[in-house]
Amino acid sequence: MNPLRRYETIMEVLLAQKEVTVNELSERLQVTGKTIREDLAKLEEKGLLVRVHGGAMLAQSDQLGILSAKEPIVRHADEKTEIAQIALRYIEPHDIIALDGGSTTLEIARRLDNQPLTIVTNDLYIISELVHKDEIRLVVPGGYRLRNMLAGPEAAEYVSKLNIQKSFLSATGVHLQHGFTIYTSDLVDYKRALIQSSAAVFGVADHYKFGQCALRTFASLSEISMILTDSALPAETAEQFRQAGVRLETH
Repeated sequence: MNPLRRYETIMEVLLAQKEVTVNELSERLQVTGKTIREDLAKLEEKGLLVRVHGGAMLAQSDQLGILSAKEPIVRHADEKTEIAQIALRYIEPHDIIALDGGSTTLEIARRLDNQPLTIVTNDLYIISELVHKDEIRLVVPGGYRLRNMLAGPEAAEYVSKLNIQKSFLSATGVHLQHGFTIYTSDLVDYKRALIQSSAAVFGVADHYKFGQCALRTFASLSEISMILTDSALPAETAEQFRQAGVRLETH
């Protein structure tokens, strides 16, 4: 297994259980403890985890960017609500939109009126939220279940053939140099397919995610039409992103 795939597996384990031992990882990845410790050191340098005696734990346990299999994340609920309200301004009856998996996009789904819309989503929570709104046509790509989301080449291939007007994409981190990032590669192809199939791409991210960087970049800042965020984003940070050519909507 190459180092990058090991890093992804380590982060997948941490996302699932928050903390892991060197022995657990060594057994799972079939490599030596020395190799695992070197991997953990590299991931710590990136700010993704914190090494503790005998193992490691997530560095940013409140910013996973991936929903629990049991219940949606409700941290920073006020910020997510604010972003969802901004997003609704850009959604009009008869639009064909995509809601990427995530807690902020779930909040958008919750606040959508029952109106004529076509919504593409791979998020099981969003599907559950919208299935009762009979005016909304749900389009669900295929794929395998990854926590609460559907992923895999089938999902990406299906989405690549659609004509989507507006996509709303989530991320673990939003960084000036590294763009929109997530922890693992499983959803990169799907997100890339959404970007390539959409006339307009909206990034939705609360202010805590700005300046953060995860392992995998799925979009450069230039590929995002506009970033929707909450009003707590520091003015200095907002100005840095605007100077880099990013359109920001905060209220």
